[in-house]
Amino acid sequence: MRASRLMSILLLLQTRDRVTADELATHLEVSVRTIYRDMESLTSAGIPVYGDPGHAGGYRLLDGFRTRLNLLTTDEAESLLFTGLPGAAADLGLGALVTGARLKLMSALPPELRDRATRIAERFHLDTPGWYGEDEPAPYLPVVADAVWNERSLRFTYIRWAEPHLVARTTAPLGLVLKSGNWYLVARTDDRTRTYRISRIMEIQVLDTPAPRPADFDLPTYWTTYLQSFDQRRHRDSATLLLTAPAYDRLIELLEPAAVTAARTTATPTPDGRTRVTIPIESHARALPDLLRLGSGAEVIAPEPLRQRLAAEVTAMARVYAATE
Repeated sequence: MRASRLMSILLLLQTRDRVTADELATHLEVSVRTIYRDMESLTSAGIPVYGDPGHAGGYRLLDGFRTRLNLLTTDEAESLLFTGLPGAAADLGLGALVTGARLKLMSALPPELRDRATRIAERFHLDTPGWYGEDEPAPYLPVVADAVWNERSLRFTYIRWAEPHLVARTTAPLGLVLKSGNWYLVARTDDRTRTYRISRIMEIQVLDTPAPRPADFDLPTYWTTYLQSFDQRRHRDSATLLLTAPAYDRLIELLEPAAVTAARTTATPTPDGRTRVTIPIESHARALPDLLRLGSGAEVIAPEPLRQRLAAEVTAMARVYAATE
């Protein structure tokens, strides 16, 4: 642990012109007294570390000195993909590795490139979760990730929407996907490639059975195809609407992308100044709250049962508010 801390101090000194003992202590989560002892150890080892006193002082390395201790470990190299996704790295148990890999990379860059990389990190941040929702807990994610990486079969209990809700699965893992803050396992089950939401995995066991990954399997391509087929499977019906101009302009804020795309594709002006569109829906029950978001700027004209259901809901809401007057 101490050797790792000394290396971290060296790398920090290489990436910055000057670092105070307080800054080092905060970054490494140790006391300032520990930093003082570490600096004495570095000096005794022949590392040209100099301490400047005063308000603007701090520790610095002799100009031109660079250490070759910035070589990445195997685990750090494997974690490089997640350097821009600290939350995802933490979920997978790679947070410390990513921090170490990023520090080593920064120390290896020449000053001009290091400054540009630092400016980018300060000005751009990737936030994967969607709005208006919380990430689901996925306690078995590290176990699943380990099986994916080491190509080992998994046996787990899974909660699904269809009957029976609780099923047992034995799978050959193929990859992990982070979508809108939630993790998914892509795996081969019964000679079919399936997708499992990891938060719905209950009991899990990593088997000794090898699960070699097919050389021709491409995870991004599979996921794109899966999303397209997922929308096709769940959108089993459609609805035709008349939209005012303001409602049409706000579709992207109020409906999901598949519905917005369909609306723009089918948009037809009407004599009364509105726009007629047809959008895919999963069911009348699921479409109801989505259509209510459009307010009075939207009129459902088909199918008739959905129009009647929406009219009944609006009438019931009107009675509730009328009763409070």
